[in-house]
Parts: sequence; C-alpha cells; structure tokens
Amino acid sequence: METLHPRVRLVWAVGAVVAAAVVGVAAAVVGRLDLPVPPWLPAALTVLAVVVAVGGVALAVLRYRVWRFEVRDDSLYLVRGVLTRTDTSVPFVRVQHVDTRRGPVERAVGLASVVVYTAGTRGADITVPGLTPERAADLRERLRDLATESEFDAV
Repeated sequence: METLHPRVRLVWAVGAVVAAAVVGVAAAVVGRLDLPVPPWLPAALTVLAVVVAVGGVALAVLRYRVWRFEVRDDSLYLVRGVLTRTDTSVPFVRVQHVDTRRGPVERAVGLASVVVYTAGTRGADITVPGLTPERAADLRERLRDLATESEFDAV
C-alpha cells in the first residue's frame, strides 16, 4: 500500500489554521462591535479558534498516519479515517473519468490530488490527496488506462 507525501500534513494543517483564523476574526469583530451579545461570547469564540487550530493540526498528523491507497488488478483500494476507518474499493469498471487537481496550498507545497469520478449517485467521487504532481499524473493515466481496459473486458 502506498502512503501520501508527508507534506500533505501541511496542507491539512493550513486548512485548519485558516478555519481557526475565521473563528478568531469573528471573535474580534463581535468583541469590537456594539452588538447585543453575551459578554462571554468573544472569549468563547477565541477559545474555539484555539481548539480548532490545535485540533486541526493534530487531526492532520493522525490522518496522515492512516491514509493508504493501492492500485489492485481490478480496483483502486483506499484506507482512511481517524475516528471512523473507511476502506473503499473502487472497481475500474465504475470509473467515469479521472482528474488531477492542485489547489493554491497544494501548489505552494508542490503537491496534487487525483480525483476519481465514478458511476453512481451524487458525490460518487474519490480523492487521493498528497501526491507529487508527477505521481498524480502517473496515477491519473494508469487509472484511466485500467478503466478503459475494464470497459472493453466487460463487453
């Protein structure tokens, strides 16, 4: 089973810190404006911002320890989840298309994600984060080729 690139922890931690910053800004705004709110609310929002930041960084480390994926003969297999472990097997015959994605934080740290869209209901897509751009392109092409082969084998 393959692991993700270690820098993915930074991507996930930055996401948590940004969320914490939003809560912190809300705390500052509520504290400065003359709004009819309980006097303890700004302090509670500040504590929440710290909890979100620390918890998010810890979660990033724990997620990295669990996240694994493997390209098998007939499917893409993923293991992920901290509190609830999720094992997913995506048969190649169900793959509709495969994309690579690089958000601003991923680009900044030199990573990419592969998104596998499957036949099924709304939200039927799987993302493999934390790959180098080269590894993401290789995985995208391999999954695309395997999906095409499985389509012809199914006929």
